[in-house]
Amino acid sequence: MFSGLWQLFFGDRRNLVRETVEVFRENSEQAAVRAHDLQGAALAQFAAEFSQTQKGGFDRFMDGVNRLPRPLLALGTLALMGSALFDPIWFSARMQGIALVPEPLWWLLGIIVSFYFGARSQAKTQAFHEGIARSLARVPQVIENIEQLEATATPKPAQDTNPALADWQNSGVS
Repeated sequence: MFSGLWQLFFGDRRNLVRETVEVFRENSEQAAVRAHDLQGAALAQFAAEFSQTQKGGFDRFMDGVNRLPRPLLALGTLALMGSALFDPIWFSARMQGIALVPEPLWWLLGIIVSFYFGARSQAKTQAFHEGIARSLARVPQVIENIEQLEATATPKPAQDTNPALADWQNSGVS
């Protein structure tokens, strides 16, 4: 009888206990094998995709062009901020030119940027335009502040000298 039960549970290379448990809980070893196979297949697909070295000059050029807009926009924005700090008058003059851009062109620029980068809203473009107008309205005050700072920063000749130091310097002792 015992051998009959043993044959029922474990005969024909079966394990009835393991099979029953696997109904309620996934076999960890088999899950790891499936995950390994899936990862291997994905890596093989990526390797096949990226190992194509038969790209022509135009394809390589377009790949390079497609990588440019984001870094150029980021670096251009940083350069504008730096120029505003380095030469506020020059920066303000350029922003005056931007203030003359008609509103339909701002809308067109907003559409192009939102199409390229996705999920940009027209409200952000309008807020950007209004922010530029507010900044330009502050230009006269900024110029006045800079002029006042430059006036206070000019060195004045020292009128009060130390008599003992002057005597020591005139004595020729080093």
